[in-house]
Amino acid sequence: MNELEYGKENQQTIMLLHGGGLSWWNYKEVAELLKDRYHVILPILDGHAGSSRNFTSIEDNAEALLHYIDEHCQGQLFLIGGLSLGGQVLVEMLTQRPSFCEYAIIESACVIPSKLTNTLIKPMFDMSFGLIKKKWFAKLQFKSLKIKSDLFRNYYEDTCKISKQDMIAFMKANTSYSCKEEISRTTAKVTVVVGAREQSNMISSARKLHQMIPGSTLFIKDKLYHGEYSINHPAEYAEYINSL
Repeated sequence: MNELEYGKENQQTIMLLHGGGLSWWNYKEVAELLKDRYHVILPILDGHAGSSRNFTSIEDNAEALLHYIDEHCQGQLFLIGGLSLGGQVLVEMLTQRPSFCEYAIIESACVIPSKLTNTLIKPMFDMSFGLIKKKWFAKLQFKSLKIKSDLFRNYYEDTCKISKQDMIAFMKANTSYSCKEEISRTTAKVTVVVGAREQSNMISSARKLHQMIPGSTLFIKDKLYHGEYSINHPAEYAEYINSL
């Protein structure tokens, strides 16, 4: 697994898992704000630019990350956060091993499968994948994400490096993932976050996770779209972690 690290000399370790189609820079500003107090690890998820493996499944990625934590973090984290696809991987990690972290922040993680969207992914990419490397098309896609404009260069360069096979694989996994009953066994203090302006299935997923995880906290962030909390408001995100 490939990763970037900040504040390596600090004792308490935080791991943050980026969204699908993004990369470690998803959390760069958050890591910069936390590095004086925490050791922050930003892994690159399978199938993304700079990763060491192709994407196979959310379950496999979760297992690999837990193995990394065993080898490099003595099997325990202070906190783990994840956005979108990274949030789904986080949910799976808590499912596979209930007690590897003290705190968890699950942001905009869909756990209610969409059969129609899942079915359309491959034909959609078969028709449009060639456009991804066109800068004008990338700008349209990036604008729809509603994340800060200074990340476009990172987004464009990394998107161009993702293979069609990997992109289809993690998009299909993202739209077919369903949380398992075992998530209720986690001992972590879990915060579930979703933007009030996200699609209804995202808000329903957040409510479902909140109901399934005992003692969890649910925040529906006013006026925010998908992924805006950690990407566009890094100071607020870091401040929340520091308050725990």
